[in-house]
Amino acid sequence: MWPDRRLLDLFAIECPILLAPMAGAMDAELAVAAARGGALASLPCAMLSPDKAREQVGIFRQQIAAPINLNFFCHQAVTPDAAREQVWRKRLTPYFTELGLDPAMPAPAASRAPFDAAMCALVEELKPEVVSFHFGLPEAALLDRVKATGAKVIASATIVREAIWLEEHGVDAVIVQGAEAGGHRGMFMTDDIAQQPGLFALLPQVVDAVRVPVIAAGGIADGRGIAAAFALGAAGVQIGTAYLRCPESRTSALVRAQLAQGTDEATVITNVMTGRPARGVANRLMREVGPVSPDAPAFPHAASALGPLKAAAEKQGQTDFTNLWAGQAVRLGRDMPAAELTRALAGAALARLSQLSRPQ
Repeated sequence: MWPDRRLLDLFAIECPILLAPMAGAMDAELAVAAARGGALASLPCAMLSPDKAREQVGIFRQQIAAPINLNFFCHQAVTPDAAREQVWRKRLTPYFTELGLDPAMPAPAASRAPFDAAMCALVEELKPEVVSFHFGLPEAALLDRVKATGAKVIASATIVREAIWLEEHGVDAVIVQGAEAGGHRGMFMTDDIAQQPGLFALLPQVVDAVRVPVIAAGGIADGRGIAAAFALGAAGVQIGTAYLRCPESRTSALVRAQLAQGTDEATVITNVMTGRPARGVANRLMREVGPVSPDAPAFPHAASALGPLKAAAEKQGQTDFTNLWAGQAVRLGRDMPAAELTRALAGAALARLSQLSRPQ
């Protein structure tokens, strides 16, 4: 029924939809629900300890016999810069004062670690069917160990050069992340946000440039978007924002309300939340300090000082300092169970593809 079955066969899934791994917004419950709908489930591991990741995979395996994708970050770890941290604290001081907080109060370190030997050993232990990477790939020795487990390896590209590099380094499929996509940009061969192409300009160019299956990501939240991605050569899609309002997600009622009010103009690409470009619904900090600021410490250290501000503001019912990661199709999100949503997306896409294939 699907015009390209490569991903269905590669991952042993029912429909060519990948649940985007959304760190902080989901856990095994959403992964299980998406898998029940026929999608490839994902678990974001960049903010988890090995023990927590093991626990989450255990929960998934206990509830469903389905493939799972474990997702990791591959950024270069950067030592905190004391001088830059001081500048950032000074920039944020008015907000600390407004919320009755001490600007010099200690804050927990940001918990976004790059893929390392400990996580690689966990992959060898748990043997997930798929392992995905963001911000490039790990060093060759670690990648070889991952592939030796039998896991299929996929990774994100935001420009054609990145997609070609990923294929040359042995990935089984490339995720093409258009500028519309929510969350962190997967950029690793460029740092120019202004030159990031949109999905439907980038997708056919990547399809022409690589031989492996291509997964489209960014601004896809209904059957029309899925069908359009297939028309441009994709073998599947990765969807995240559309799942954020599912009851199985870990988004708070406060965040859900903001997402439900989101429009096509609601999101911006910003670096002030973590120190690395990411797309989300604009909040007060993004509007007043950014959305892009040279004062923000390098990833992920910008997030550290925001922790106390986020907690204090949310107690007052405000999302002024909360990550509201979402793509440009945020208004297409729906309040429905994830399994039901997955089946609805697949059904609508197949219906639209059928319409497109009929003689006019």
